Amino acid sequence: MSNDFYMKFYVQEKLRHRGLLAYEWLLELGRRQGLRGGSAFRAIAGFGRHHRLREEHFFELAGEVPIEVGFLVTDEEGQKLIETISAEKLSLFYIRIPVDAGLTRT
Repeated sequence: MSNDFYMKFYVQEKLRHRGLLAYEWLLELGRRQGLRGGSAFRAIAGFGRHHRLREEHFFELAGEVPIEVGFLVTDEEGQKLIETISAEKLSLFYIRIPVDAGLTRT
């Protein structure tokens, strides 16, 4: 059993930070901090703290749907990630879930 966590951050698709889309900036931050990997997933619909439902219907809502950015982290890596994001004055919702992670072998 590992002591890893899956951290998920949610950003609006068109949100920018330091000249990059926020999900790109988060992935680059994870890479720079030496995390083992990260992924971004585009939602087809969702709502957040303001309870406004956003759905993708062709192109009329381009940039409005949520993006989930996830990383597999240790406790220390997750804390460093949150501290760095907070220092950047970003207010992002996140979820931290304990996971059992490993590799399969054939």
